[in-house]
Amino acid sequence: MEDLSGRVAIVTGAASGIGKGSALALARAGANLVIADLDANGAEFAASEARGAGSDAIAVTCDVGAPDAFETLRRLVLDRYGQIDIVMNNAGVILSGLPEDIPPSEWERVLSINLMSVVRSVHAFLPDFLERGQGHFVNTASFAGLYTYSFDRLPYAASKAAIIQMSEGLALYLRPKGIGVTCLCPGPVASNIMRGAKVWSQGIQIRGPGAEFDLMTADAVGELVVDAIRRNLFMLPTHPAVREKLVRRAKNHDDFLDDQIANPQIFELPRRN
Repeated sequence: MEDLSGRVAIVTGAASGIGKGSALALARAGANLVIADLDANGAEFAASEARGAGSDAIAVTCDVGAPDAFETLRRLVLDRYGQIDIVMNNAGVILSGLPEDIPPSEWERVLSINLMSVVRSVHAFLPDFLERGQGHFVNTASFAGLYTYSFDRLPYAASKAAIIQMSEGLALYLRPKGIGVTCLCPGPVASNIMRGAKVWSQGIQIRGPGAEFDLMTADAVGELVVDAIRRNLFMLPTHPAVREKLVRRAKNHDDFLDDQIANPQIFELPRRN
């Protein structure tokens, strides 16, 4: 999908962070935007910025955890634009807590929002893509789904690992049919995902993926997303050096785990719009 002019893109969780950065990058590339987010005011502000970039952008209040959210969103977008070309499943939540402190209900909540929302989205939009023989999914995973560097965010990490596997299976099925799938795996990115996050255990030091990964801006990630859509790239890590870490793990998983235990990378997660 080299030319994005006039394409219709839906981005969930687009009121801030990576979602907003990706939506604005798509707007600059000529796409029309549907800014979907639970934060109605934030979504409208992001849509106004997209319109300032020349996009025909609308804001839609959307709770991706609701069972019928994507069917409702699909009907709304088709009524307005008549087509859907790009769906970026980006909305997600995070928490912090020791494994023994996080109740099963929190696992269910995080998996419903982070993972099952992608399942429901694909179920809603894939038939249209298949009928047209074109389209592109972007599913936001995380370095936390690629390898383990923390133990206090297990529901989040598990959901992101599942998104990677789901996305790869979709790519295996859909690439021969002319439909693209990109799995975005962000490392450290300035965002506000921790705002409002539930904390189940106090005093936990936050472990990060590694000191070698610099903090990126959401706008820079958005440009990477646009490039991946144009080039039909599947795996999109924000920091390519993560591949070296994955190779080390593959060579000796136990040594890798022991090193993660002995040398934790402690940092404070950023909280920015």
